[in-house]
Amino acid sequence: MIGHAIKLAFRNYRRHRSSFFINVIGLSTGLACGLLIFLWVYDELKVDQFHEKGDRIFRVMEHQQYTEGIMTTWSTPGLLSGALAEEVPEIEYGLTLNWPNRYTLSVEDQNIKVTGRYVSKDFFNVFSYPLLEGNANSVLNDRSSIVLSRSTAENLYGTVDNAMGKTLELEHEEVLSVSGIFEDVPTTSSQEFDVILPYEKYLDENEWLHNWGSNSPPTVVALHPGADAEAVSMKIADFVKERSENSNVTLFLKPFTRSYLYGRYENGVQAGGRIEYVRLFSIIAVFILLIACINFMNLSTARGSRRAKEVGVKKVLGVQRSVLTYQYLVESMLTAMISLIFAIIAVALFLPKFNLITDKEISFSVDPVIWGSFLLITVITGLLAGSYPALYLSSFKPVTVLKGEIKSTLGELWARRGLVIFQFTLSVILIISVMVVYQQVNYVMEKNLGYDKDHLVHFALDGNLSEDADAFLAEAKRLTGVENISTIAHDLVGQQNNTSGLQWEGKNPEDRILFENVRVNYDLIETIGVELKEGRSFSRDYGADSTKIVFNEAAIEVMGFEDDPIGKTIRLWDEHNLEIIGVVKDFHFKSLHETVSPLFFRLTPEQTWRVMARLEGGKEKEGLEQIQALYEQFNPGFPFDYRFVDEEYARQYAAEQRVATLSRYFAGFAILISCLGLFGLAAFTGERRKKEIGVRKVLGASVFNVVLLLTRDFTRLVLLSICVGIPIAYMIADTWLERFQFKIGIHWWFFLGAGLIVLVVSWLTVSSQAFMAASVNPNDCLRDE
Repeated sequence: MIGHAIKLAFRNYRRHRSSFFINVIGLSTGLACGLLIFLWVYDELKVDQFHEKGDRIFRVMEHQQYTEGIMTTWSTPGLLSGALAEEVPEIEYGLTLNWPNRYTLSVEDQNIKVTGRYVSKDFFNVFSYPLLEGNANSVLNDRSSIVLSRSTAENLYGTVDNAMGKTLELEHEEVLSVSGIFEDVPTTSSQEFDVILPYEKYLDENEWLHNWGSNSPPTVVALHPGADAEAVSMKIADFVKERSENSNVTLFLKPFTRSYLYGRYENGVQAGGRIEYVRLFSIIAVFILLIACINFMNLSTARGSRRAKEVGVKKVLGVQRSVLTYQYLVESMLTAMISLIFAIIAVALFLPKFNLITDKEISFSVDPVIWGSFLLITVITGLLAGSYPALYLSSFKPVTVLKGEIKSTLGELWARRGLVIFQFTLSVILIISVMVVYQQVNYVMEKNLGYDKDHLVHFALDGNLSEDADAFLAEAKRLTGVENISTIAHDLVGQQNNTSGLQWEGKNPEDRILFENVRVNYDLIETIGVELKEGRSFSRDYGADSTKIVFNEAAIEVMGFEDDPIGKTIRLWDEHNLEIIGVVKDFHFKSLHETVSPLFFRLTPEQTWRVMARLEGGKEKEGLEQIQALYEQFNPGFPFDYRFVDEEYARQYAAEQRVATLSRYFAGFAILISCLGLFGLAAFTGERRKKEIGVRKVLGASVFNVVLLLTRDFTRLVLLSICVGIPIAYMIADTWLERFQFKIGIHWWFFLGAGLIVLVVSWLTVSSQAFMAASVNPNDCLRDE
């Protein structure tokens, strides 16, 4: 039976070639978009899912209570993991994972920069990073050990086999022994590192990590099988408060496998994260597939009259309606399968570009989930596209169709129009959304941040540089292409070091306000280009500026010092009395998703760890080359590893930039598919009304009159789509913009522009077919029968 249905399907393809090609182009384009989005969504959902103990691994998170609300972070005290593993019986392993950092490794004359992490000794017992060499139970027991990734081992020693037991230098200071080799971290891991180092050694070398009131390294625990995570979370809630007087910290557990997608919190409540973009693009994929399916439905039902006699004859010969429905469903499924072949070819061609845009390494792998999902998406698309036409065509009555009296009912006509309206409504929503996202991303990238991020470069104050910083800075200031240079313990991108340990006259003892603590050297404020509102910056001319402090406007406001802040004294950590000598205008050191937080600069050159250099515009290359030469002169054996601040800033909005880029492509494809359907309907309308057109032309109608007649109905449908789509798009855009504290307004011209785009494109599509129909010789039309 299926063989006969397939044979009939191919006959109909040959008979109605134009409809077949329009359907295949529309469905294959829709499927290609849907498959690309599925590959991206599948890759996002796979992140951190490969760990064998994944269902038992949890991040220990903190809710920190402040006057302005709750801040949620995964920074924790340095002693937390060991104390939890020792005192909470439900916890099998407790790990501290220090933040990744860049380190120099040296073997003989070879020096390379790698990303390394100090971690607790049970790291490889908890996480599933396969060890090629070494034992998971002992690989980090020796404090002078180091574990290398495969690539790092091959880079330093040629092969993995040559690396085990060999020694290397870390930062040209410590000699470490290679105790293990692990397989390179997969792209589906949220953690990135090239080498692993023992945290116990790092803990011994940093006294501040022994303070329960200090936070920095994240903590991860693995529970025993069968342990109740919610009960453990409640049990450890006050763990830090019991060890630190006046602590504002409440601990809770969060599944490690959910951290990547659900990373955003607002006032202590989980508020989304990357999962929002997963949902967004899943909805876009559904929209595009729906538009493609609507094309198929409309063209199939519109051309139903051509197959009416076929249906009538078959029914007279005794063919049941269910058999006819089956035949038309097979035809639609076959069209979908043919479209899938072209879609897969298109995906294979566009995948490298798609990977470039999404910063992924997606490939066609022999993964049954991927290919099974491709097939399932195609089957659903085929059934969805073919169900209505199959039911519609099989419903024709034999007597009516054989007499040639079949006519479209008002209900059928409005159903077809409704599908066109729905199709173009989705297109309008996509276009407006793209405009809003694109404008917001542009606003974010071009906004005046309060400091000049352009031509600003930073690099680590490592090796000999930390000892000879003053000499290096003095020499660097004389270099061509270098406008200014200083050091800082911050990179100006994100919240990094903060404290609530400030006291001032008039402060409410119950208030707990968080300030960003930025430790700087002389000339730093001038180097980054922050503008002084009043007072002065740190200067060698005054001698004792180590007892001074500079605040931003937000800090002055929360302290209530707006009238005359200069000369007032604050106390920091009950240790330092610091005099306010200056106030800088607010600048954005955090994402524009957040408000500007209170901040202060302290002159502590000995605590800075990063060089910040301002290059002269137009001489960036020359300036960088000279800085590198000077760096290598002061710091032989250390690779020069630098970053531009504007690039680091842009990286904060990588997700939004990808959304903006991909949305433009997908909106374009949605319009293309919609117009394909409109093109087919316009061609069919012109063919169906050719006798009417012939009569009108004989009676004196011009080509323009006929074109206007044929486009009028379609124009009404598109205008109605615009009216329906605009309020929906406004609500979606407004909701998306709410996540930004600094954002664009939703302007009227977004809606006008989207409406004009849809209207003009639809006019061009329909009028081309209308013009062809209107240009036909009336004699040919009227002589047909």
